[in-house]
Amino acid sequence: MVGTIWGLALASAFLLASHFGIASTKLRPALVKGLGENAYLGLYSLVAAVAFAWLVWAYGAAPYVPLWAPAGWTAWIPVTVMPVALLLVVGGLTVPNPTSVKQEKALFAEEPARGLLRITRHPFLWGVGLWGLSHLPSNGDLASLLFFGSLAALGIVGATLIDARKRALRTHAWARFEEATSFVPFGAILAGRQSLGRAAAEFGILRLLAVTVLYGALLHLHPWLFGVYAIPTG
Repeated sequence: MVGTIWGLALASAFLLASHFGIASTKLRPALVKGLGENAYLGLYSLVAAVAFAWLVWAYGAAPYVPLWAPAGWTAWIPVTVMPVALLLVVGGLTVPNPTSVKQEKALFAEEPARGLLRITRHPFLWGVGLWGLSHLPSNGDLASLLFFGSLAALGIVGATLIDARKRALRTHAWARFEEATSFVPFGAILAGRQSLGRAAAEFGILRLLAVTVLYGALLHLHPWLFGVYAIPTG
């Protein structure tokens, strides 16, 4: 299985199962009850890290199996989309989010949606999803479809399942937060429930600087990390 498409498919299945099959099912409360919340979170974080590392390793070892011939212009899609994805990832990691573990108390804040939560209540997961989706058109091989498709599913399907789980609790606090935000990025802003200006102001210069540095580093290191130039050269 090492260095095969089936090995990569198994790694992809394990990654998705480790997230959706545990955190989004009745297995999670059973494990929390049996292990304790802190032990469960530690074990879950370890499994998630191993699953992602396995996926990356399996992708690097997988053979090239062409599926379609990407048009030259598709190489510009990730170059264009990744700054937005990084904005969402950085914003999602640096603002209290009621959808995240041990941050539920943010639901009871005077304004439960601040920063990039004004754009989407799942900024980090949408960032991961856009990372995956943006790389699909320019990589027309089976291994890339499995790898980047897994990332896209992890982000977007994962966000959908979180909403479903929270909505099933039928709490007033969650309903209030959901009404103040949107699942799809910019949905609440287009509906007039949120302000893009306030989201930008709360994001701040330091986060914007961090995104700029990360994006520049990815562009510069892409050939060494992933074997191809991020910006098309021909």
